[in-house]
Amino acid sequence: MSATMQPNKIVVLSGSGLSAESGLPTFRDSNGLWNQYQWHEVASPEGWRARPEAVLAFYNERRLKAWHAQPNAAHAAIAALEAAFEVVVITQNVDALHERAGSSRVIHLHGELAYARSTGTPPLRYRIDDAPIALGQLAEDGSQLRPDIVWFGEQTQYMDEARAHVATAAKVLVVGTSLSVHPAASLVWSARGRAEKVLVSLEMDEIPDGFEFRRGKATEHLPALVRAWLAAPTSP
Repeated sequence: MSATMQPNKIVVLSGSGLSAESGLPTFRDSNGLWNQYQWHEVASPEGWRARPEAVLAFYNERRLKAWHAQPNAAHAAIAALEAAFEVVVITQNVDALHERAGSSRVIHLHGELAYARSTGTPPLRYRIDDAPIALGQLAEDGSQLRPDIVWFGEQTQYMDEARAHVATAAKVLVVGTSLSVHPAASLVWSARGRAEKVLVSLEMDEIPDGFEFRRGKATEHLPALVRAWLAAPTSP
């Protein structure tokens, strides 16, 4: 992939705040999932080894809720950008709301609820949509199936590919994240100085250099922003 900035390319970095506007709870807000579980119980290899049945139950519930959630106006606005731009969505979210809204190129840094994978090496991956995973349900390699989710202590996926996309984008849109989750948050530093950079979030402790900050909900800000981008000519 060329490192040259591509004038027609938009990269969207999305976080849990975007899914929250579709009714899916985040882990860190006051009503989030962390208040019901300790993270190490349901989102770590240690928790999986200690209580796999609890981990499966937790993600089975999350999967079902995510499957029944609907894309919101911000998801739809992001998908609409593909009418005029090359768009790459890089998301920390594990639901399929971007894809269901019509985005065709989505990189999931933290895995996907709609997939299961084996615990063997190399892992086998299966599309399961909203189906539960049961303890004792085995992959073709004979190992227990687990959620295809990146847990704490595991390596975030596709980071090199994601950095390369951010570095070649003429516009970078960060939405629904306070940039507190690493290493995903470090992707903003790969954006070019000449790129147009917009950050939409309910809260932000520190705004990255060069970003225009728009405080509020994604569903309030993104439709108008996308209309403006679609109406403006692409700069060389």
